[in-house]
Amino acid sequence: MKKSTGPSKVQGSIQAPPSKSFAQRAIAIAALAAGRSEILFPGSSDDVKAAIDVAEQLGARTELSGNMLALTGGISPPPGVLDCGEAGLSIRMFSSVAAILDRPVTLTGRGSLLKRPMNIVEDSLLAMGVECSTSGGYLPLKVRGPIPGGTAEVDGSFSSQVLTGMLIAAPYALGDIKILVKNLSSRPYIDITLAVMKSFGVEAENRDYREFLVKSGQRYEPSAYRVEGDWSGAAFLLVAGAIAGSVMVENLNADSPQADRAIMDALKMAGAGITVSGSSVAAQRAVLKAFEFDATHCPDLFPPLVSLASYCRGTSKISGAGRLLHKESNRAATLMEEFGKLGIRITCQGDLMEVKGGRCTGGSVISHGDHRIAMACAVASLAGDGSVEIGDAEAVAKSYPDFFADIDTLTAG
Repeated sequence: MKKSTGPSKVQGSIQAPPSKSFAQRAIAIAALAAGRSEILFPGSSDDVKAAIDVAEQLGARTELSGNMLALTGGISPPPGVLDCGEAGLSIRMFSSVAAILDRPVTLTGRGSLLKRPMNIVEDSLLAMGVECSTSGGYLPLKVRGPIPGGTAEVDGSFSSQVLTGMLIAAPYALGDIKILVKNLSSRPYIDITLAVMKSFGVEAENRDYREFLVKSGQRYEPSAYRVEGDWSGAAFLLVAGAIAGSVMVENLNADSPQADRAIMDALKMAGAGITVSGSSVAAQRAVLKAFEFDATHCPDLFPPLVSLASYCRGTSKISGAGRLLHKESNRAATLMEEFGKLGIRITCQGDLMEVKGGRCTGGSVISHGDHRIAMACAVASLAGDGSVEIGDAEAVAKSYPDFFADIDTLTAG
């Protein structure tokens, strides 16, 4: 699908989409809880649909009615290969969940997930004492539990998602688990994991993100869980307001553990007008200046930060680019390529990305199947000099299926 966007004044308020980070974790945990849970506002992103599908393949029963997902937990070995779709969190999270079972489970995925390395999953599960193997470092992935308990050492520099899976599965190990973590990245995502676990009745001890202790024998309790608004999707809307008008995003928790809440800091650094009122956050256009921002623990902010930096006077510097290699695309290379087509010069050296501000031209870009690239290019076009045609724009469905409809709402006036 191709989508054309272009210079427009944005004005109005919009509801933040539900957080898929919270929703996917709640679905996995509810699948382990013996009984009926209700997950309110799970959203309809492809990643959430994939998590629901995986839970069903593992034996959970689900029923979606409006904005409420009823999920009756209890897992068993799937009848065939466990398909995680294109969801990176699902494959990394449910591989640990599947290791609770004492029978072999083969997990696979589709699309870009087949090209993403799985060595870190294999190494981490082996460290937990679980049988695990990949196909030359890629999917399919084979696991066999049970999880014995004890001490496991893992490298957290590549991704926090594997640790999320280990923590979620840990209460069902045969013994207590201590997880020793080196160089943990994306710490706020682990805060999300621990918060959702606690909402379903399980405690884990966090010792300065270096050690995590989980007592065996704890069990998740069925719960009514409300998914909060997504700061990752909201970041694009707030940047749209900062460069092209005024936007109020509702249903946001200003004290959320979500890493991408840091978009407010970046917008303030750039000189945008930011107002927080209860669960609403507003961004207003202003004369923007170059900024320096560390996105190591919030790498998903790189695309909206590049959209913002494109309109800042001077050269903005964003560190943490080393985290972008194995996303839905090589995001560093993709941002340089696609924004280059719009007249924005981006360089990347090691962990540092530099964006020379100016003004986007019109042109044709492609998303590379990456939802955040499609959204970044669309937002950047709103204050530019011409229409931008985005190829493979349907990629937004992975995290924010209503993105283009919401942008149309904000530019309708």
